[in-house]
Amino acid sequence: MSVIPAALATATGLGGAGALAGLGLPFRLRVPVVGVLTAGVGISGGTAGVAALGGGRWAATLPGVLPLAGAHVAVDALAGLFMAVAGAVVVAVAVYGIGYAAGHGPHGLGSRTAQAALPLFTLSLVLVPVAASVSTFLVLWELMALGSLSLVLAEHRERASVRQAGVWYAVMTHLGLVLLLAGLALFAARAGGDTFAALRAGAHTVSPTVRGLVFVLVAAAFASKAGAVPLHAWLPRAHPEAPSPVSALMSAAMVNLGVYGLVRTGLDLLGGGPAWWWLGLMAVGGVSAVYGILQAAMASDLKRLLAYSTSENMGLVLIGVGASGLFAAYGNRPLAALALAAALLHVVNHAAFKALLFCAAGSVLRATGLRDLDLLGGLRARMPVTAGLFALAALGAVALPPGNGFISEWLLLQSLIHGLQVPGVAVAVVLPLSVALIALSAGIAAAVFVKALGVGFFARPRSPRAESAREAPPLMIAGMGLLSAGCVALALVPGLLGDGLDRAVGAVGLPGTGAVSGGGVRLRLADISASLSPVWVVAALTAALMLAAGLPRLYGRRRSRVNARLWDCGGGAPTPRMAYTATSFAEPLQRVFDDVLAPEQDVDVTPVRESAYLVERVRFQRRVPDRIEHRWYEPVLRSLAGAGQAARRLAGGSVHLYLGYGFVGLVVLLLALAVGW
Repeated sequence: MSVIPAALATATGLGGAGALAGLGLPFRLRVPVVGVLTAGVGISGGTAGVAALGGGRWAATLPGVLPLAGAHVAVDALAGLFMAVAGAVVVAVAVYGIGYAAGHGPHGLGSRTAQAALPLFTLSLVLVPVAASVSTFLVLWELMALGSLSLVLAEHRERASVRQAGVWYAVMTHLGLVLLLAGLALFAARAGGDTFAALRAGAHTVSPTVRGLVFVLVAAAFASKAGAVPLHAWLPRAHPEAPSPVSALMSAAMVNLGVYGLVRTGLDLLGGGPAWWWLGLMAVGGVSAVYGILQAAMASDLKRLLAYSTSENMGLVLIGVGASGLFAAYGNRPLAALALAAALLHVVNHAAFKALLFCAAGSVLRATGLRDLDLLGGLRARMPVTAGLFALAALGAVALPPGNGFISEWLLLQSLIHGLQVPGVAVAVVLPLSVALIALSAGIAAAVFVKALGVGFFARPRSPRAESAREAPPLMIAGMGLLSAGCVALALVPGLLGDGLDRAVGAVGLPGTGAVSGGGVRLRLADISASLSPVWVVAALTAALMLAAGLPRLYGRRRSRVNARLWDCGGGAPTPRMAYTATSFAEPLQRVFDDVLAPEQDVDVTPVRESAYLVERVRFQRRVPDRIEHRWYEPVLRSLAGAGQAARRLAGGSVHLYLGYGFVGLVVLLLALAVGW
């Protein structure tokens, strides 16, 4: 029996057992048992994914699972990559989540509802890439949406903001489902079949107009799930309010499935398309990368900062996917394979460092009860392990060596730079602009995580809660340790993924022979004269740091040292109030991008009662709202609310009136069918 079906059957059984355990067991047993079963789901799903990346394939039809058409499942290397990533994240977060939920009591993430939803949600993360028909895919996609929504609302009794975030997430994710249903149903109707095999075979018979409409509909749905701008409004609301293990799963595994859907539909099922598809996707990716990291730079809420960082990284991935489709449209398939390999590698890297960042943020939240960087500080001395792991993950997020994010962004830049050889005005304009946007986002990302580390961990504590913080419990540290090991391995030996990436790229019809190769310690790019050895980069940086630290010490030993108190201009020792806050740190960037961010400020002057000329208090308030949400979503919501209030007049309470509405609606429907027929 093949490893893949056995592993998937095991994952399904463990997921069901975990849901039953979450509903039936008391709190003391519920959290550890569900955590172990959830980790088993991750191990089983990851095993199936690794087997597929190693060359295994499997397909089956399960006629009794879904009515009418039954369930169709298939696993290839592309599905295996996303299954392996999701499985690895689930294992680490499940271990972390046991310690996290145990400290919150039988409410929130420890409640029966949340513990029952957790293994089902993780199971859906593994199974969505397995779907091989439209109906199967939509069912699993909705299971993922409902499971994540239940977990986002886990702490709804504690904060009203959780309920508000849940409403936003529910509306956005189901609008995406409507677009996905419309696009895939149209595709299946024109291609003559529901299965992915039928869609591939019939894609060439679909007219270019319909193919373009299908791509736009499904791309909007998948981009929304990936948190791409401007469909990102749910992400900075849901991620901060969800329990931190759930935030890690959503940001490191769930958003990846939006990328999977784009690659599977656009490059595989539709077989690629004209250049305008991919130019539009690259534009969305570039805007998401820059806008997301700018909003992260302005955020003082640690988890909101990380949520916007997810938008930035998914934007980089979309640039890579778009560049792959663009190169394929112009006939340069080796470059298309390289760009897609870079995008998929960044999916893997982002999953590792973003899961670690959210888990570290969860440790901070558990220890202090705070997410506001302006109220934190001093955590390096009080939570040294968490601080070190956060710094390791931040190094990957800023794409600097020896962080693991550096390799994938280097590959992406290599594909874009060498893509300038592809003829065409659009290519000549878009590729240099994309390179500039990637460089800009990387520079701002460095400032973002310097702010997070410097203000949140290295500065002096600004509140009693930060001052009394304690290190996370062992299980939480163990979960973060697994993620940190993944980050280190991806940074030092990314070439070990070369064969798997090769097969994943080949699964969508691109030349999958050597897009990335080199084995362990060295990375070579086929068809491009470029190579990189991450181990040597790390060794060179280590030697440079040791030299920079050692020379001053050697030189200082030759001179006598005199200890004396520094001149402080009579000001005395600095206090925490004198140090930079997250808001003040971001203020120079805010000034530079003032026109993009459109900050709002308000000055409230309160005069003394006896005299209008004497001022009792002056209050200055400045905020940087999400401009897209403020300018686009809020007017639509106000219009819908007004339409709802106006529609209440139609509900007069008369049964005869309601019957008349039904009759008029039936007549209109019949006329529409007659005209359409």
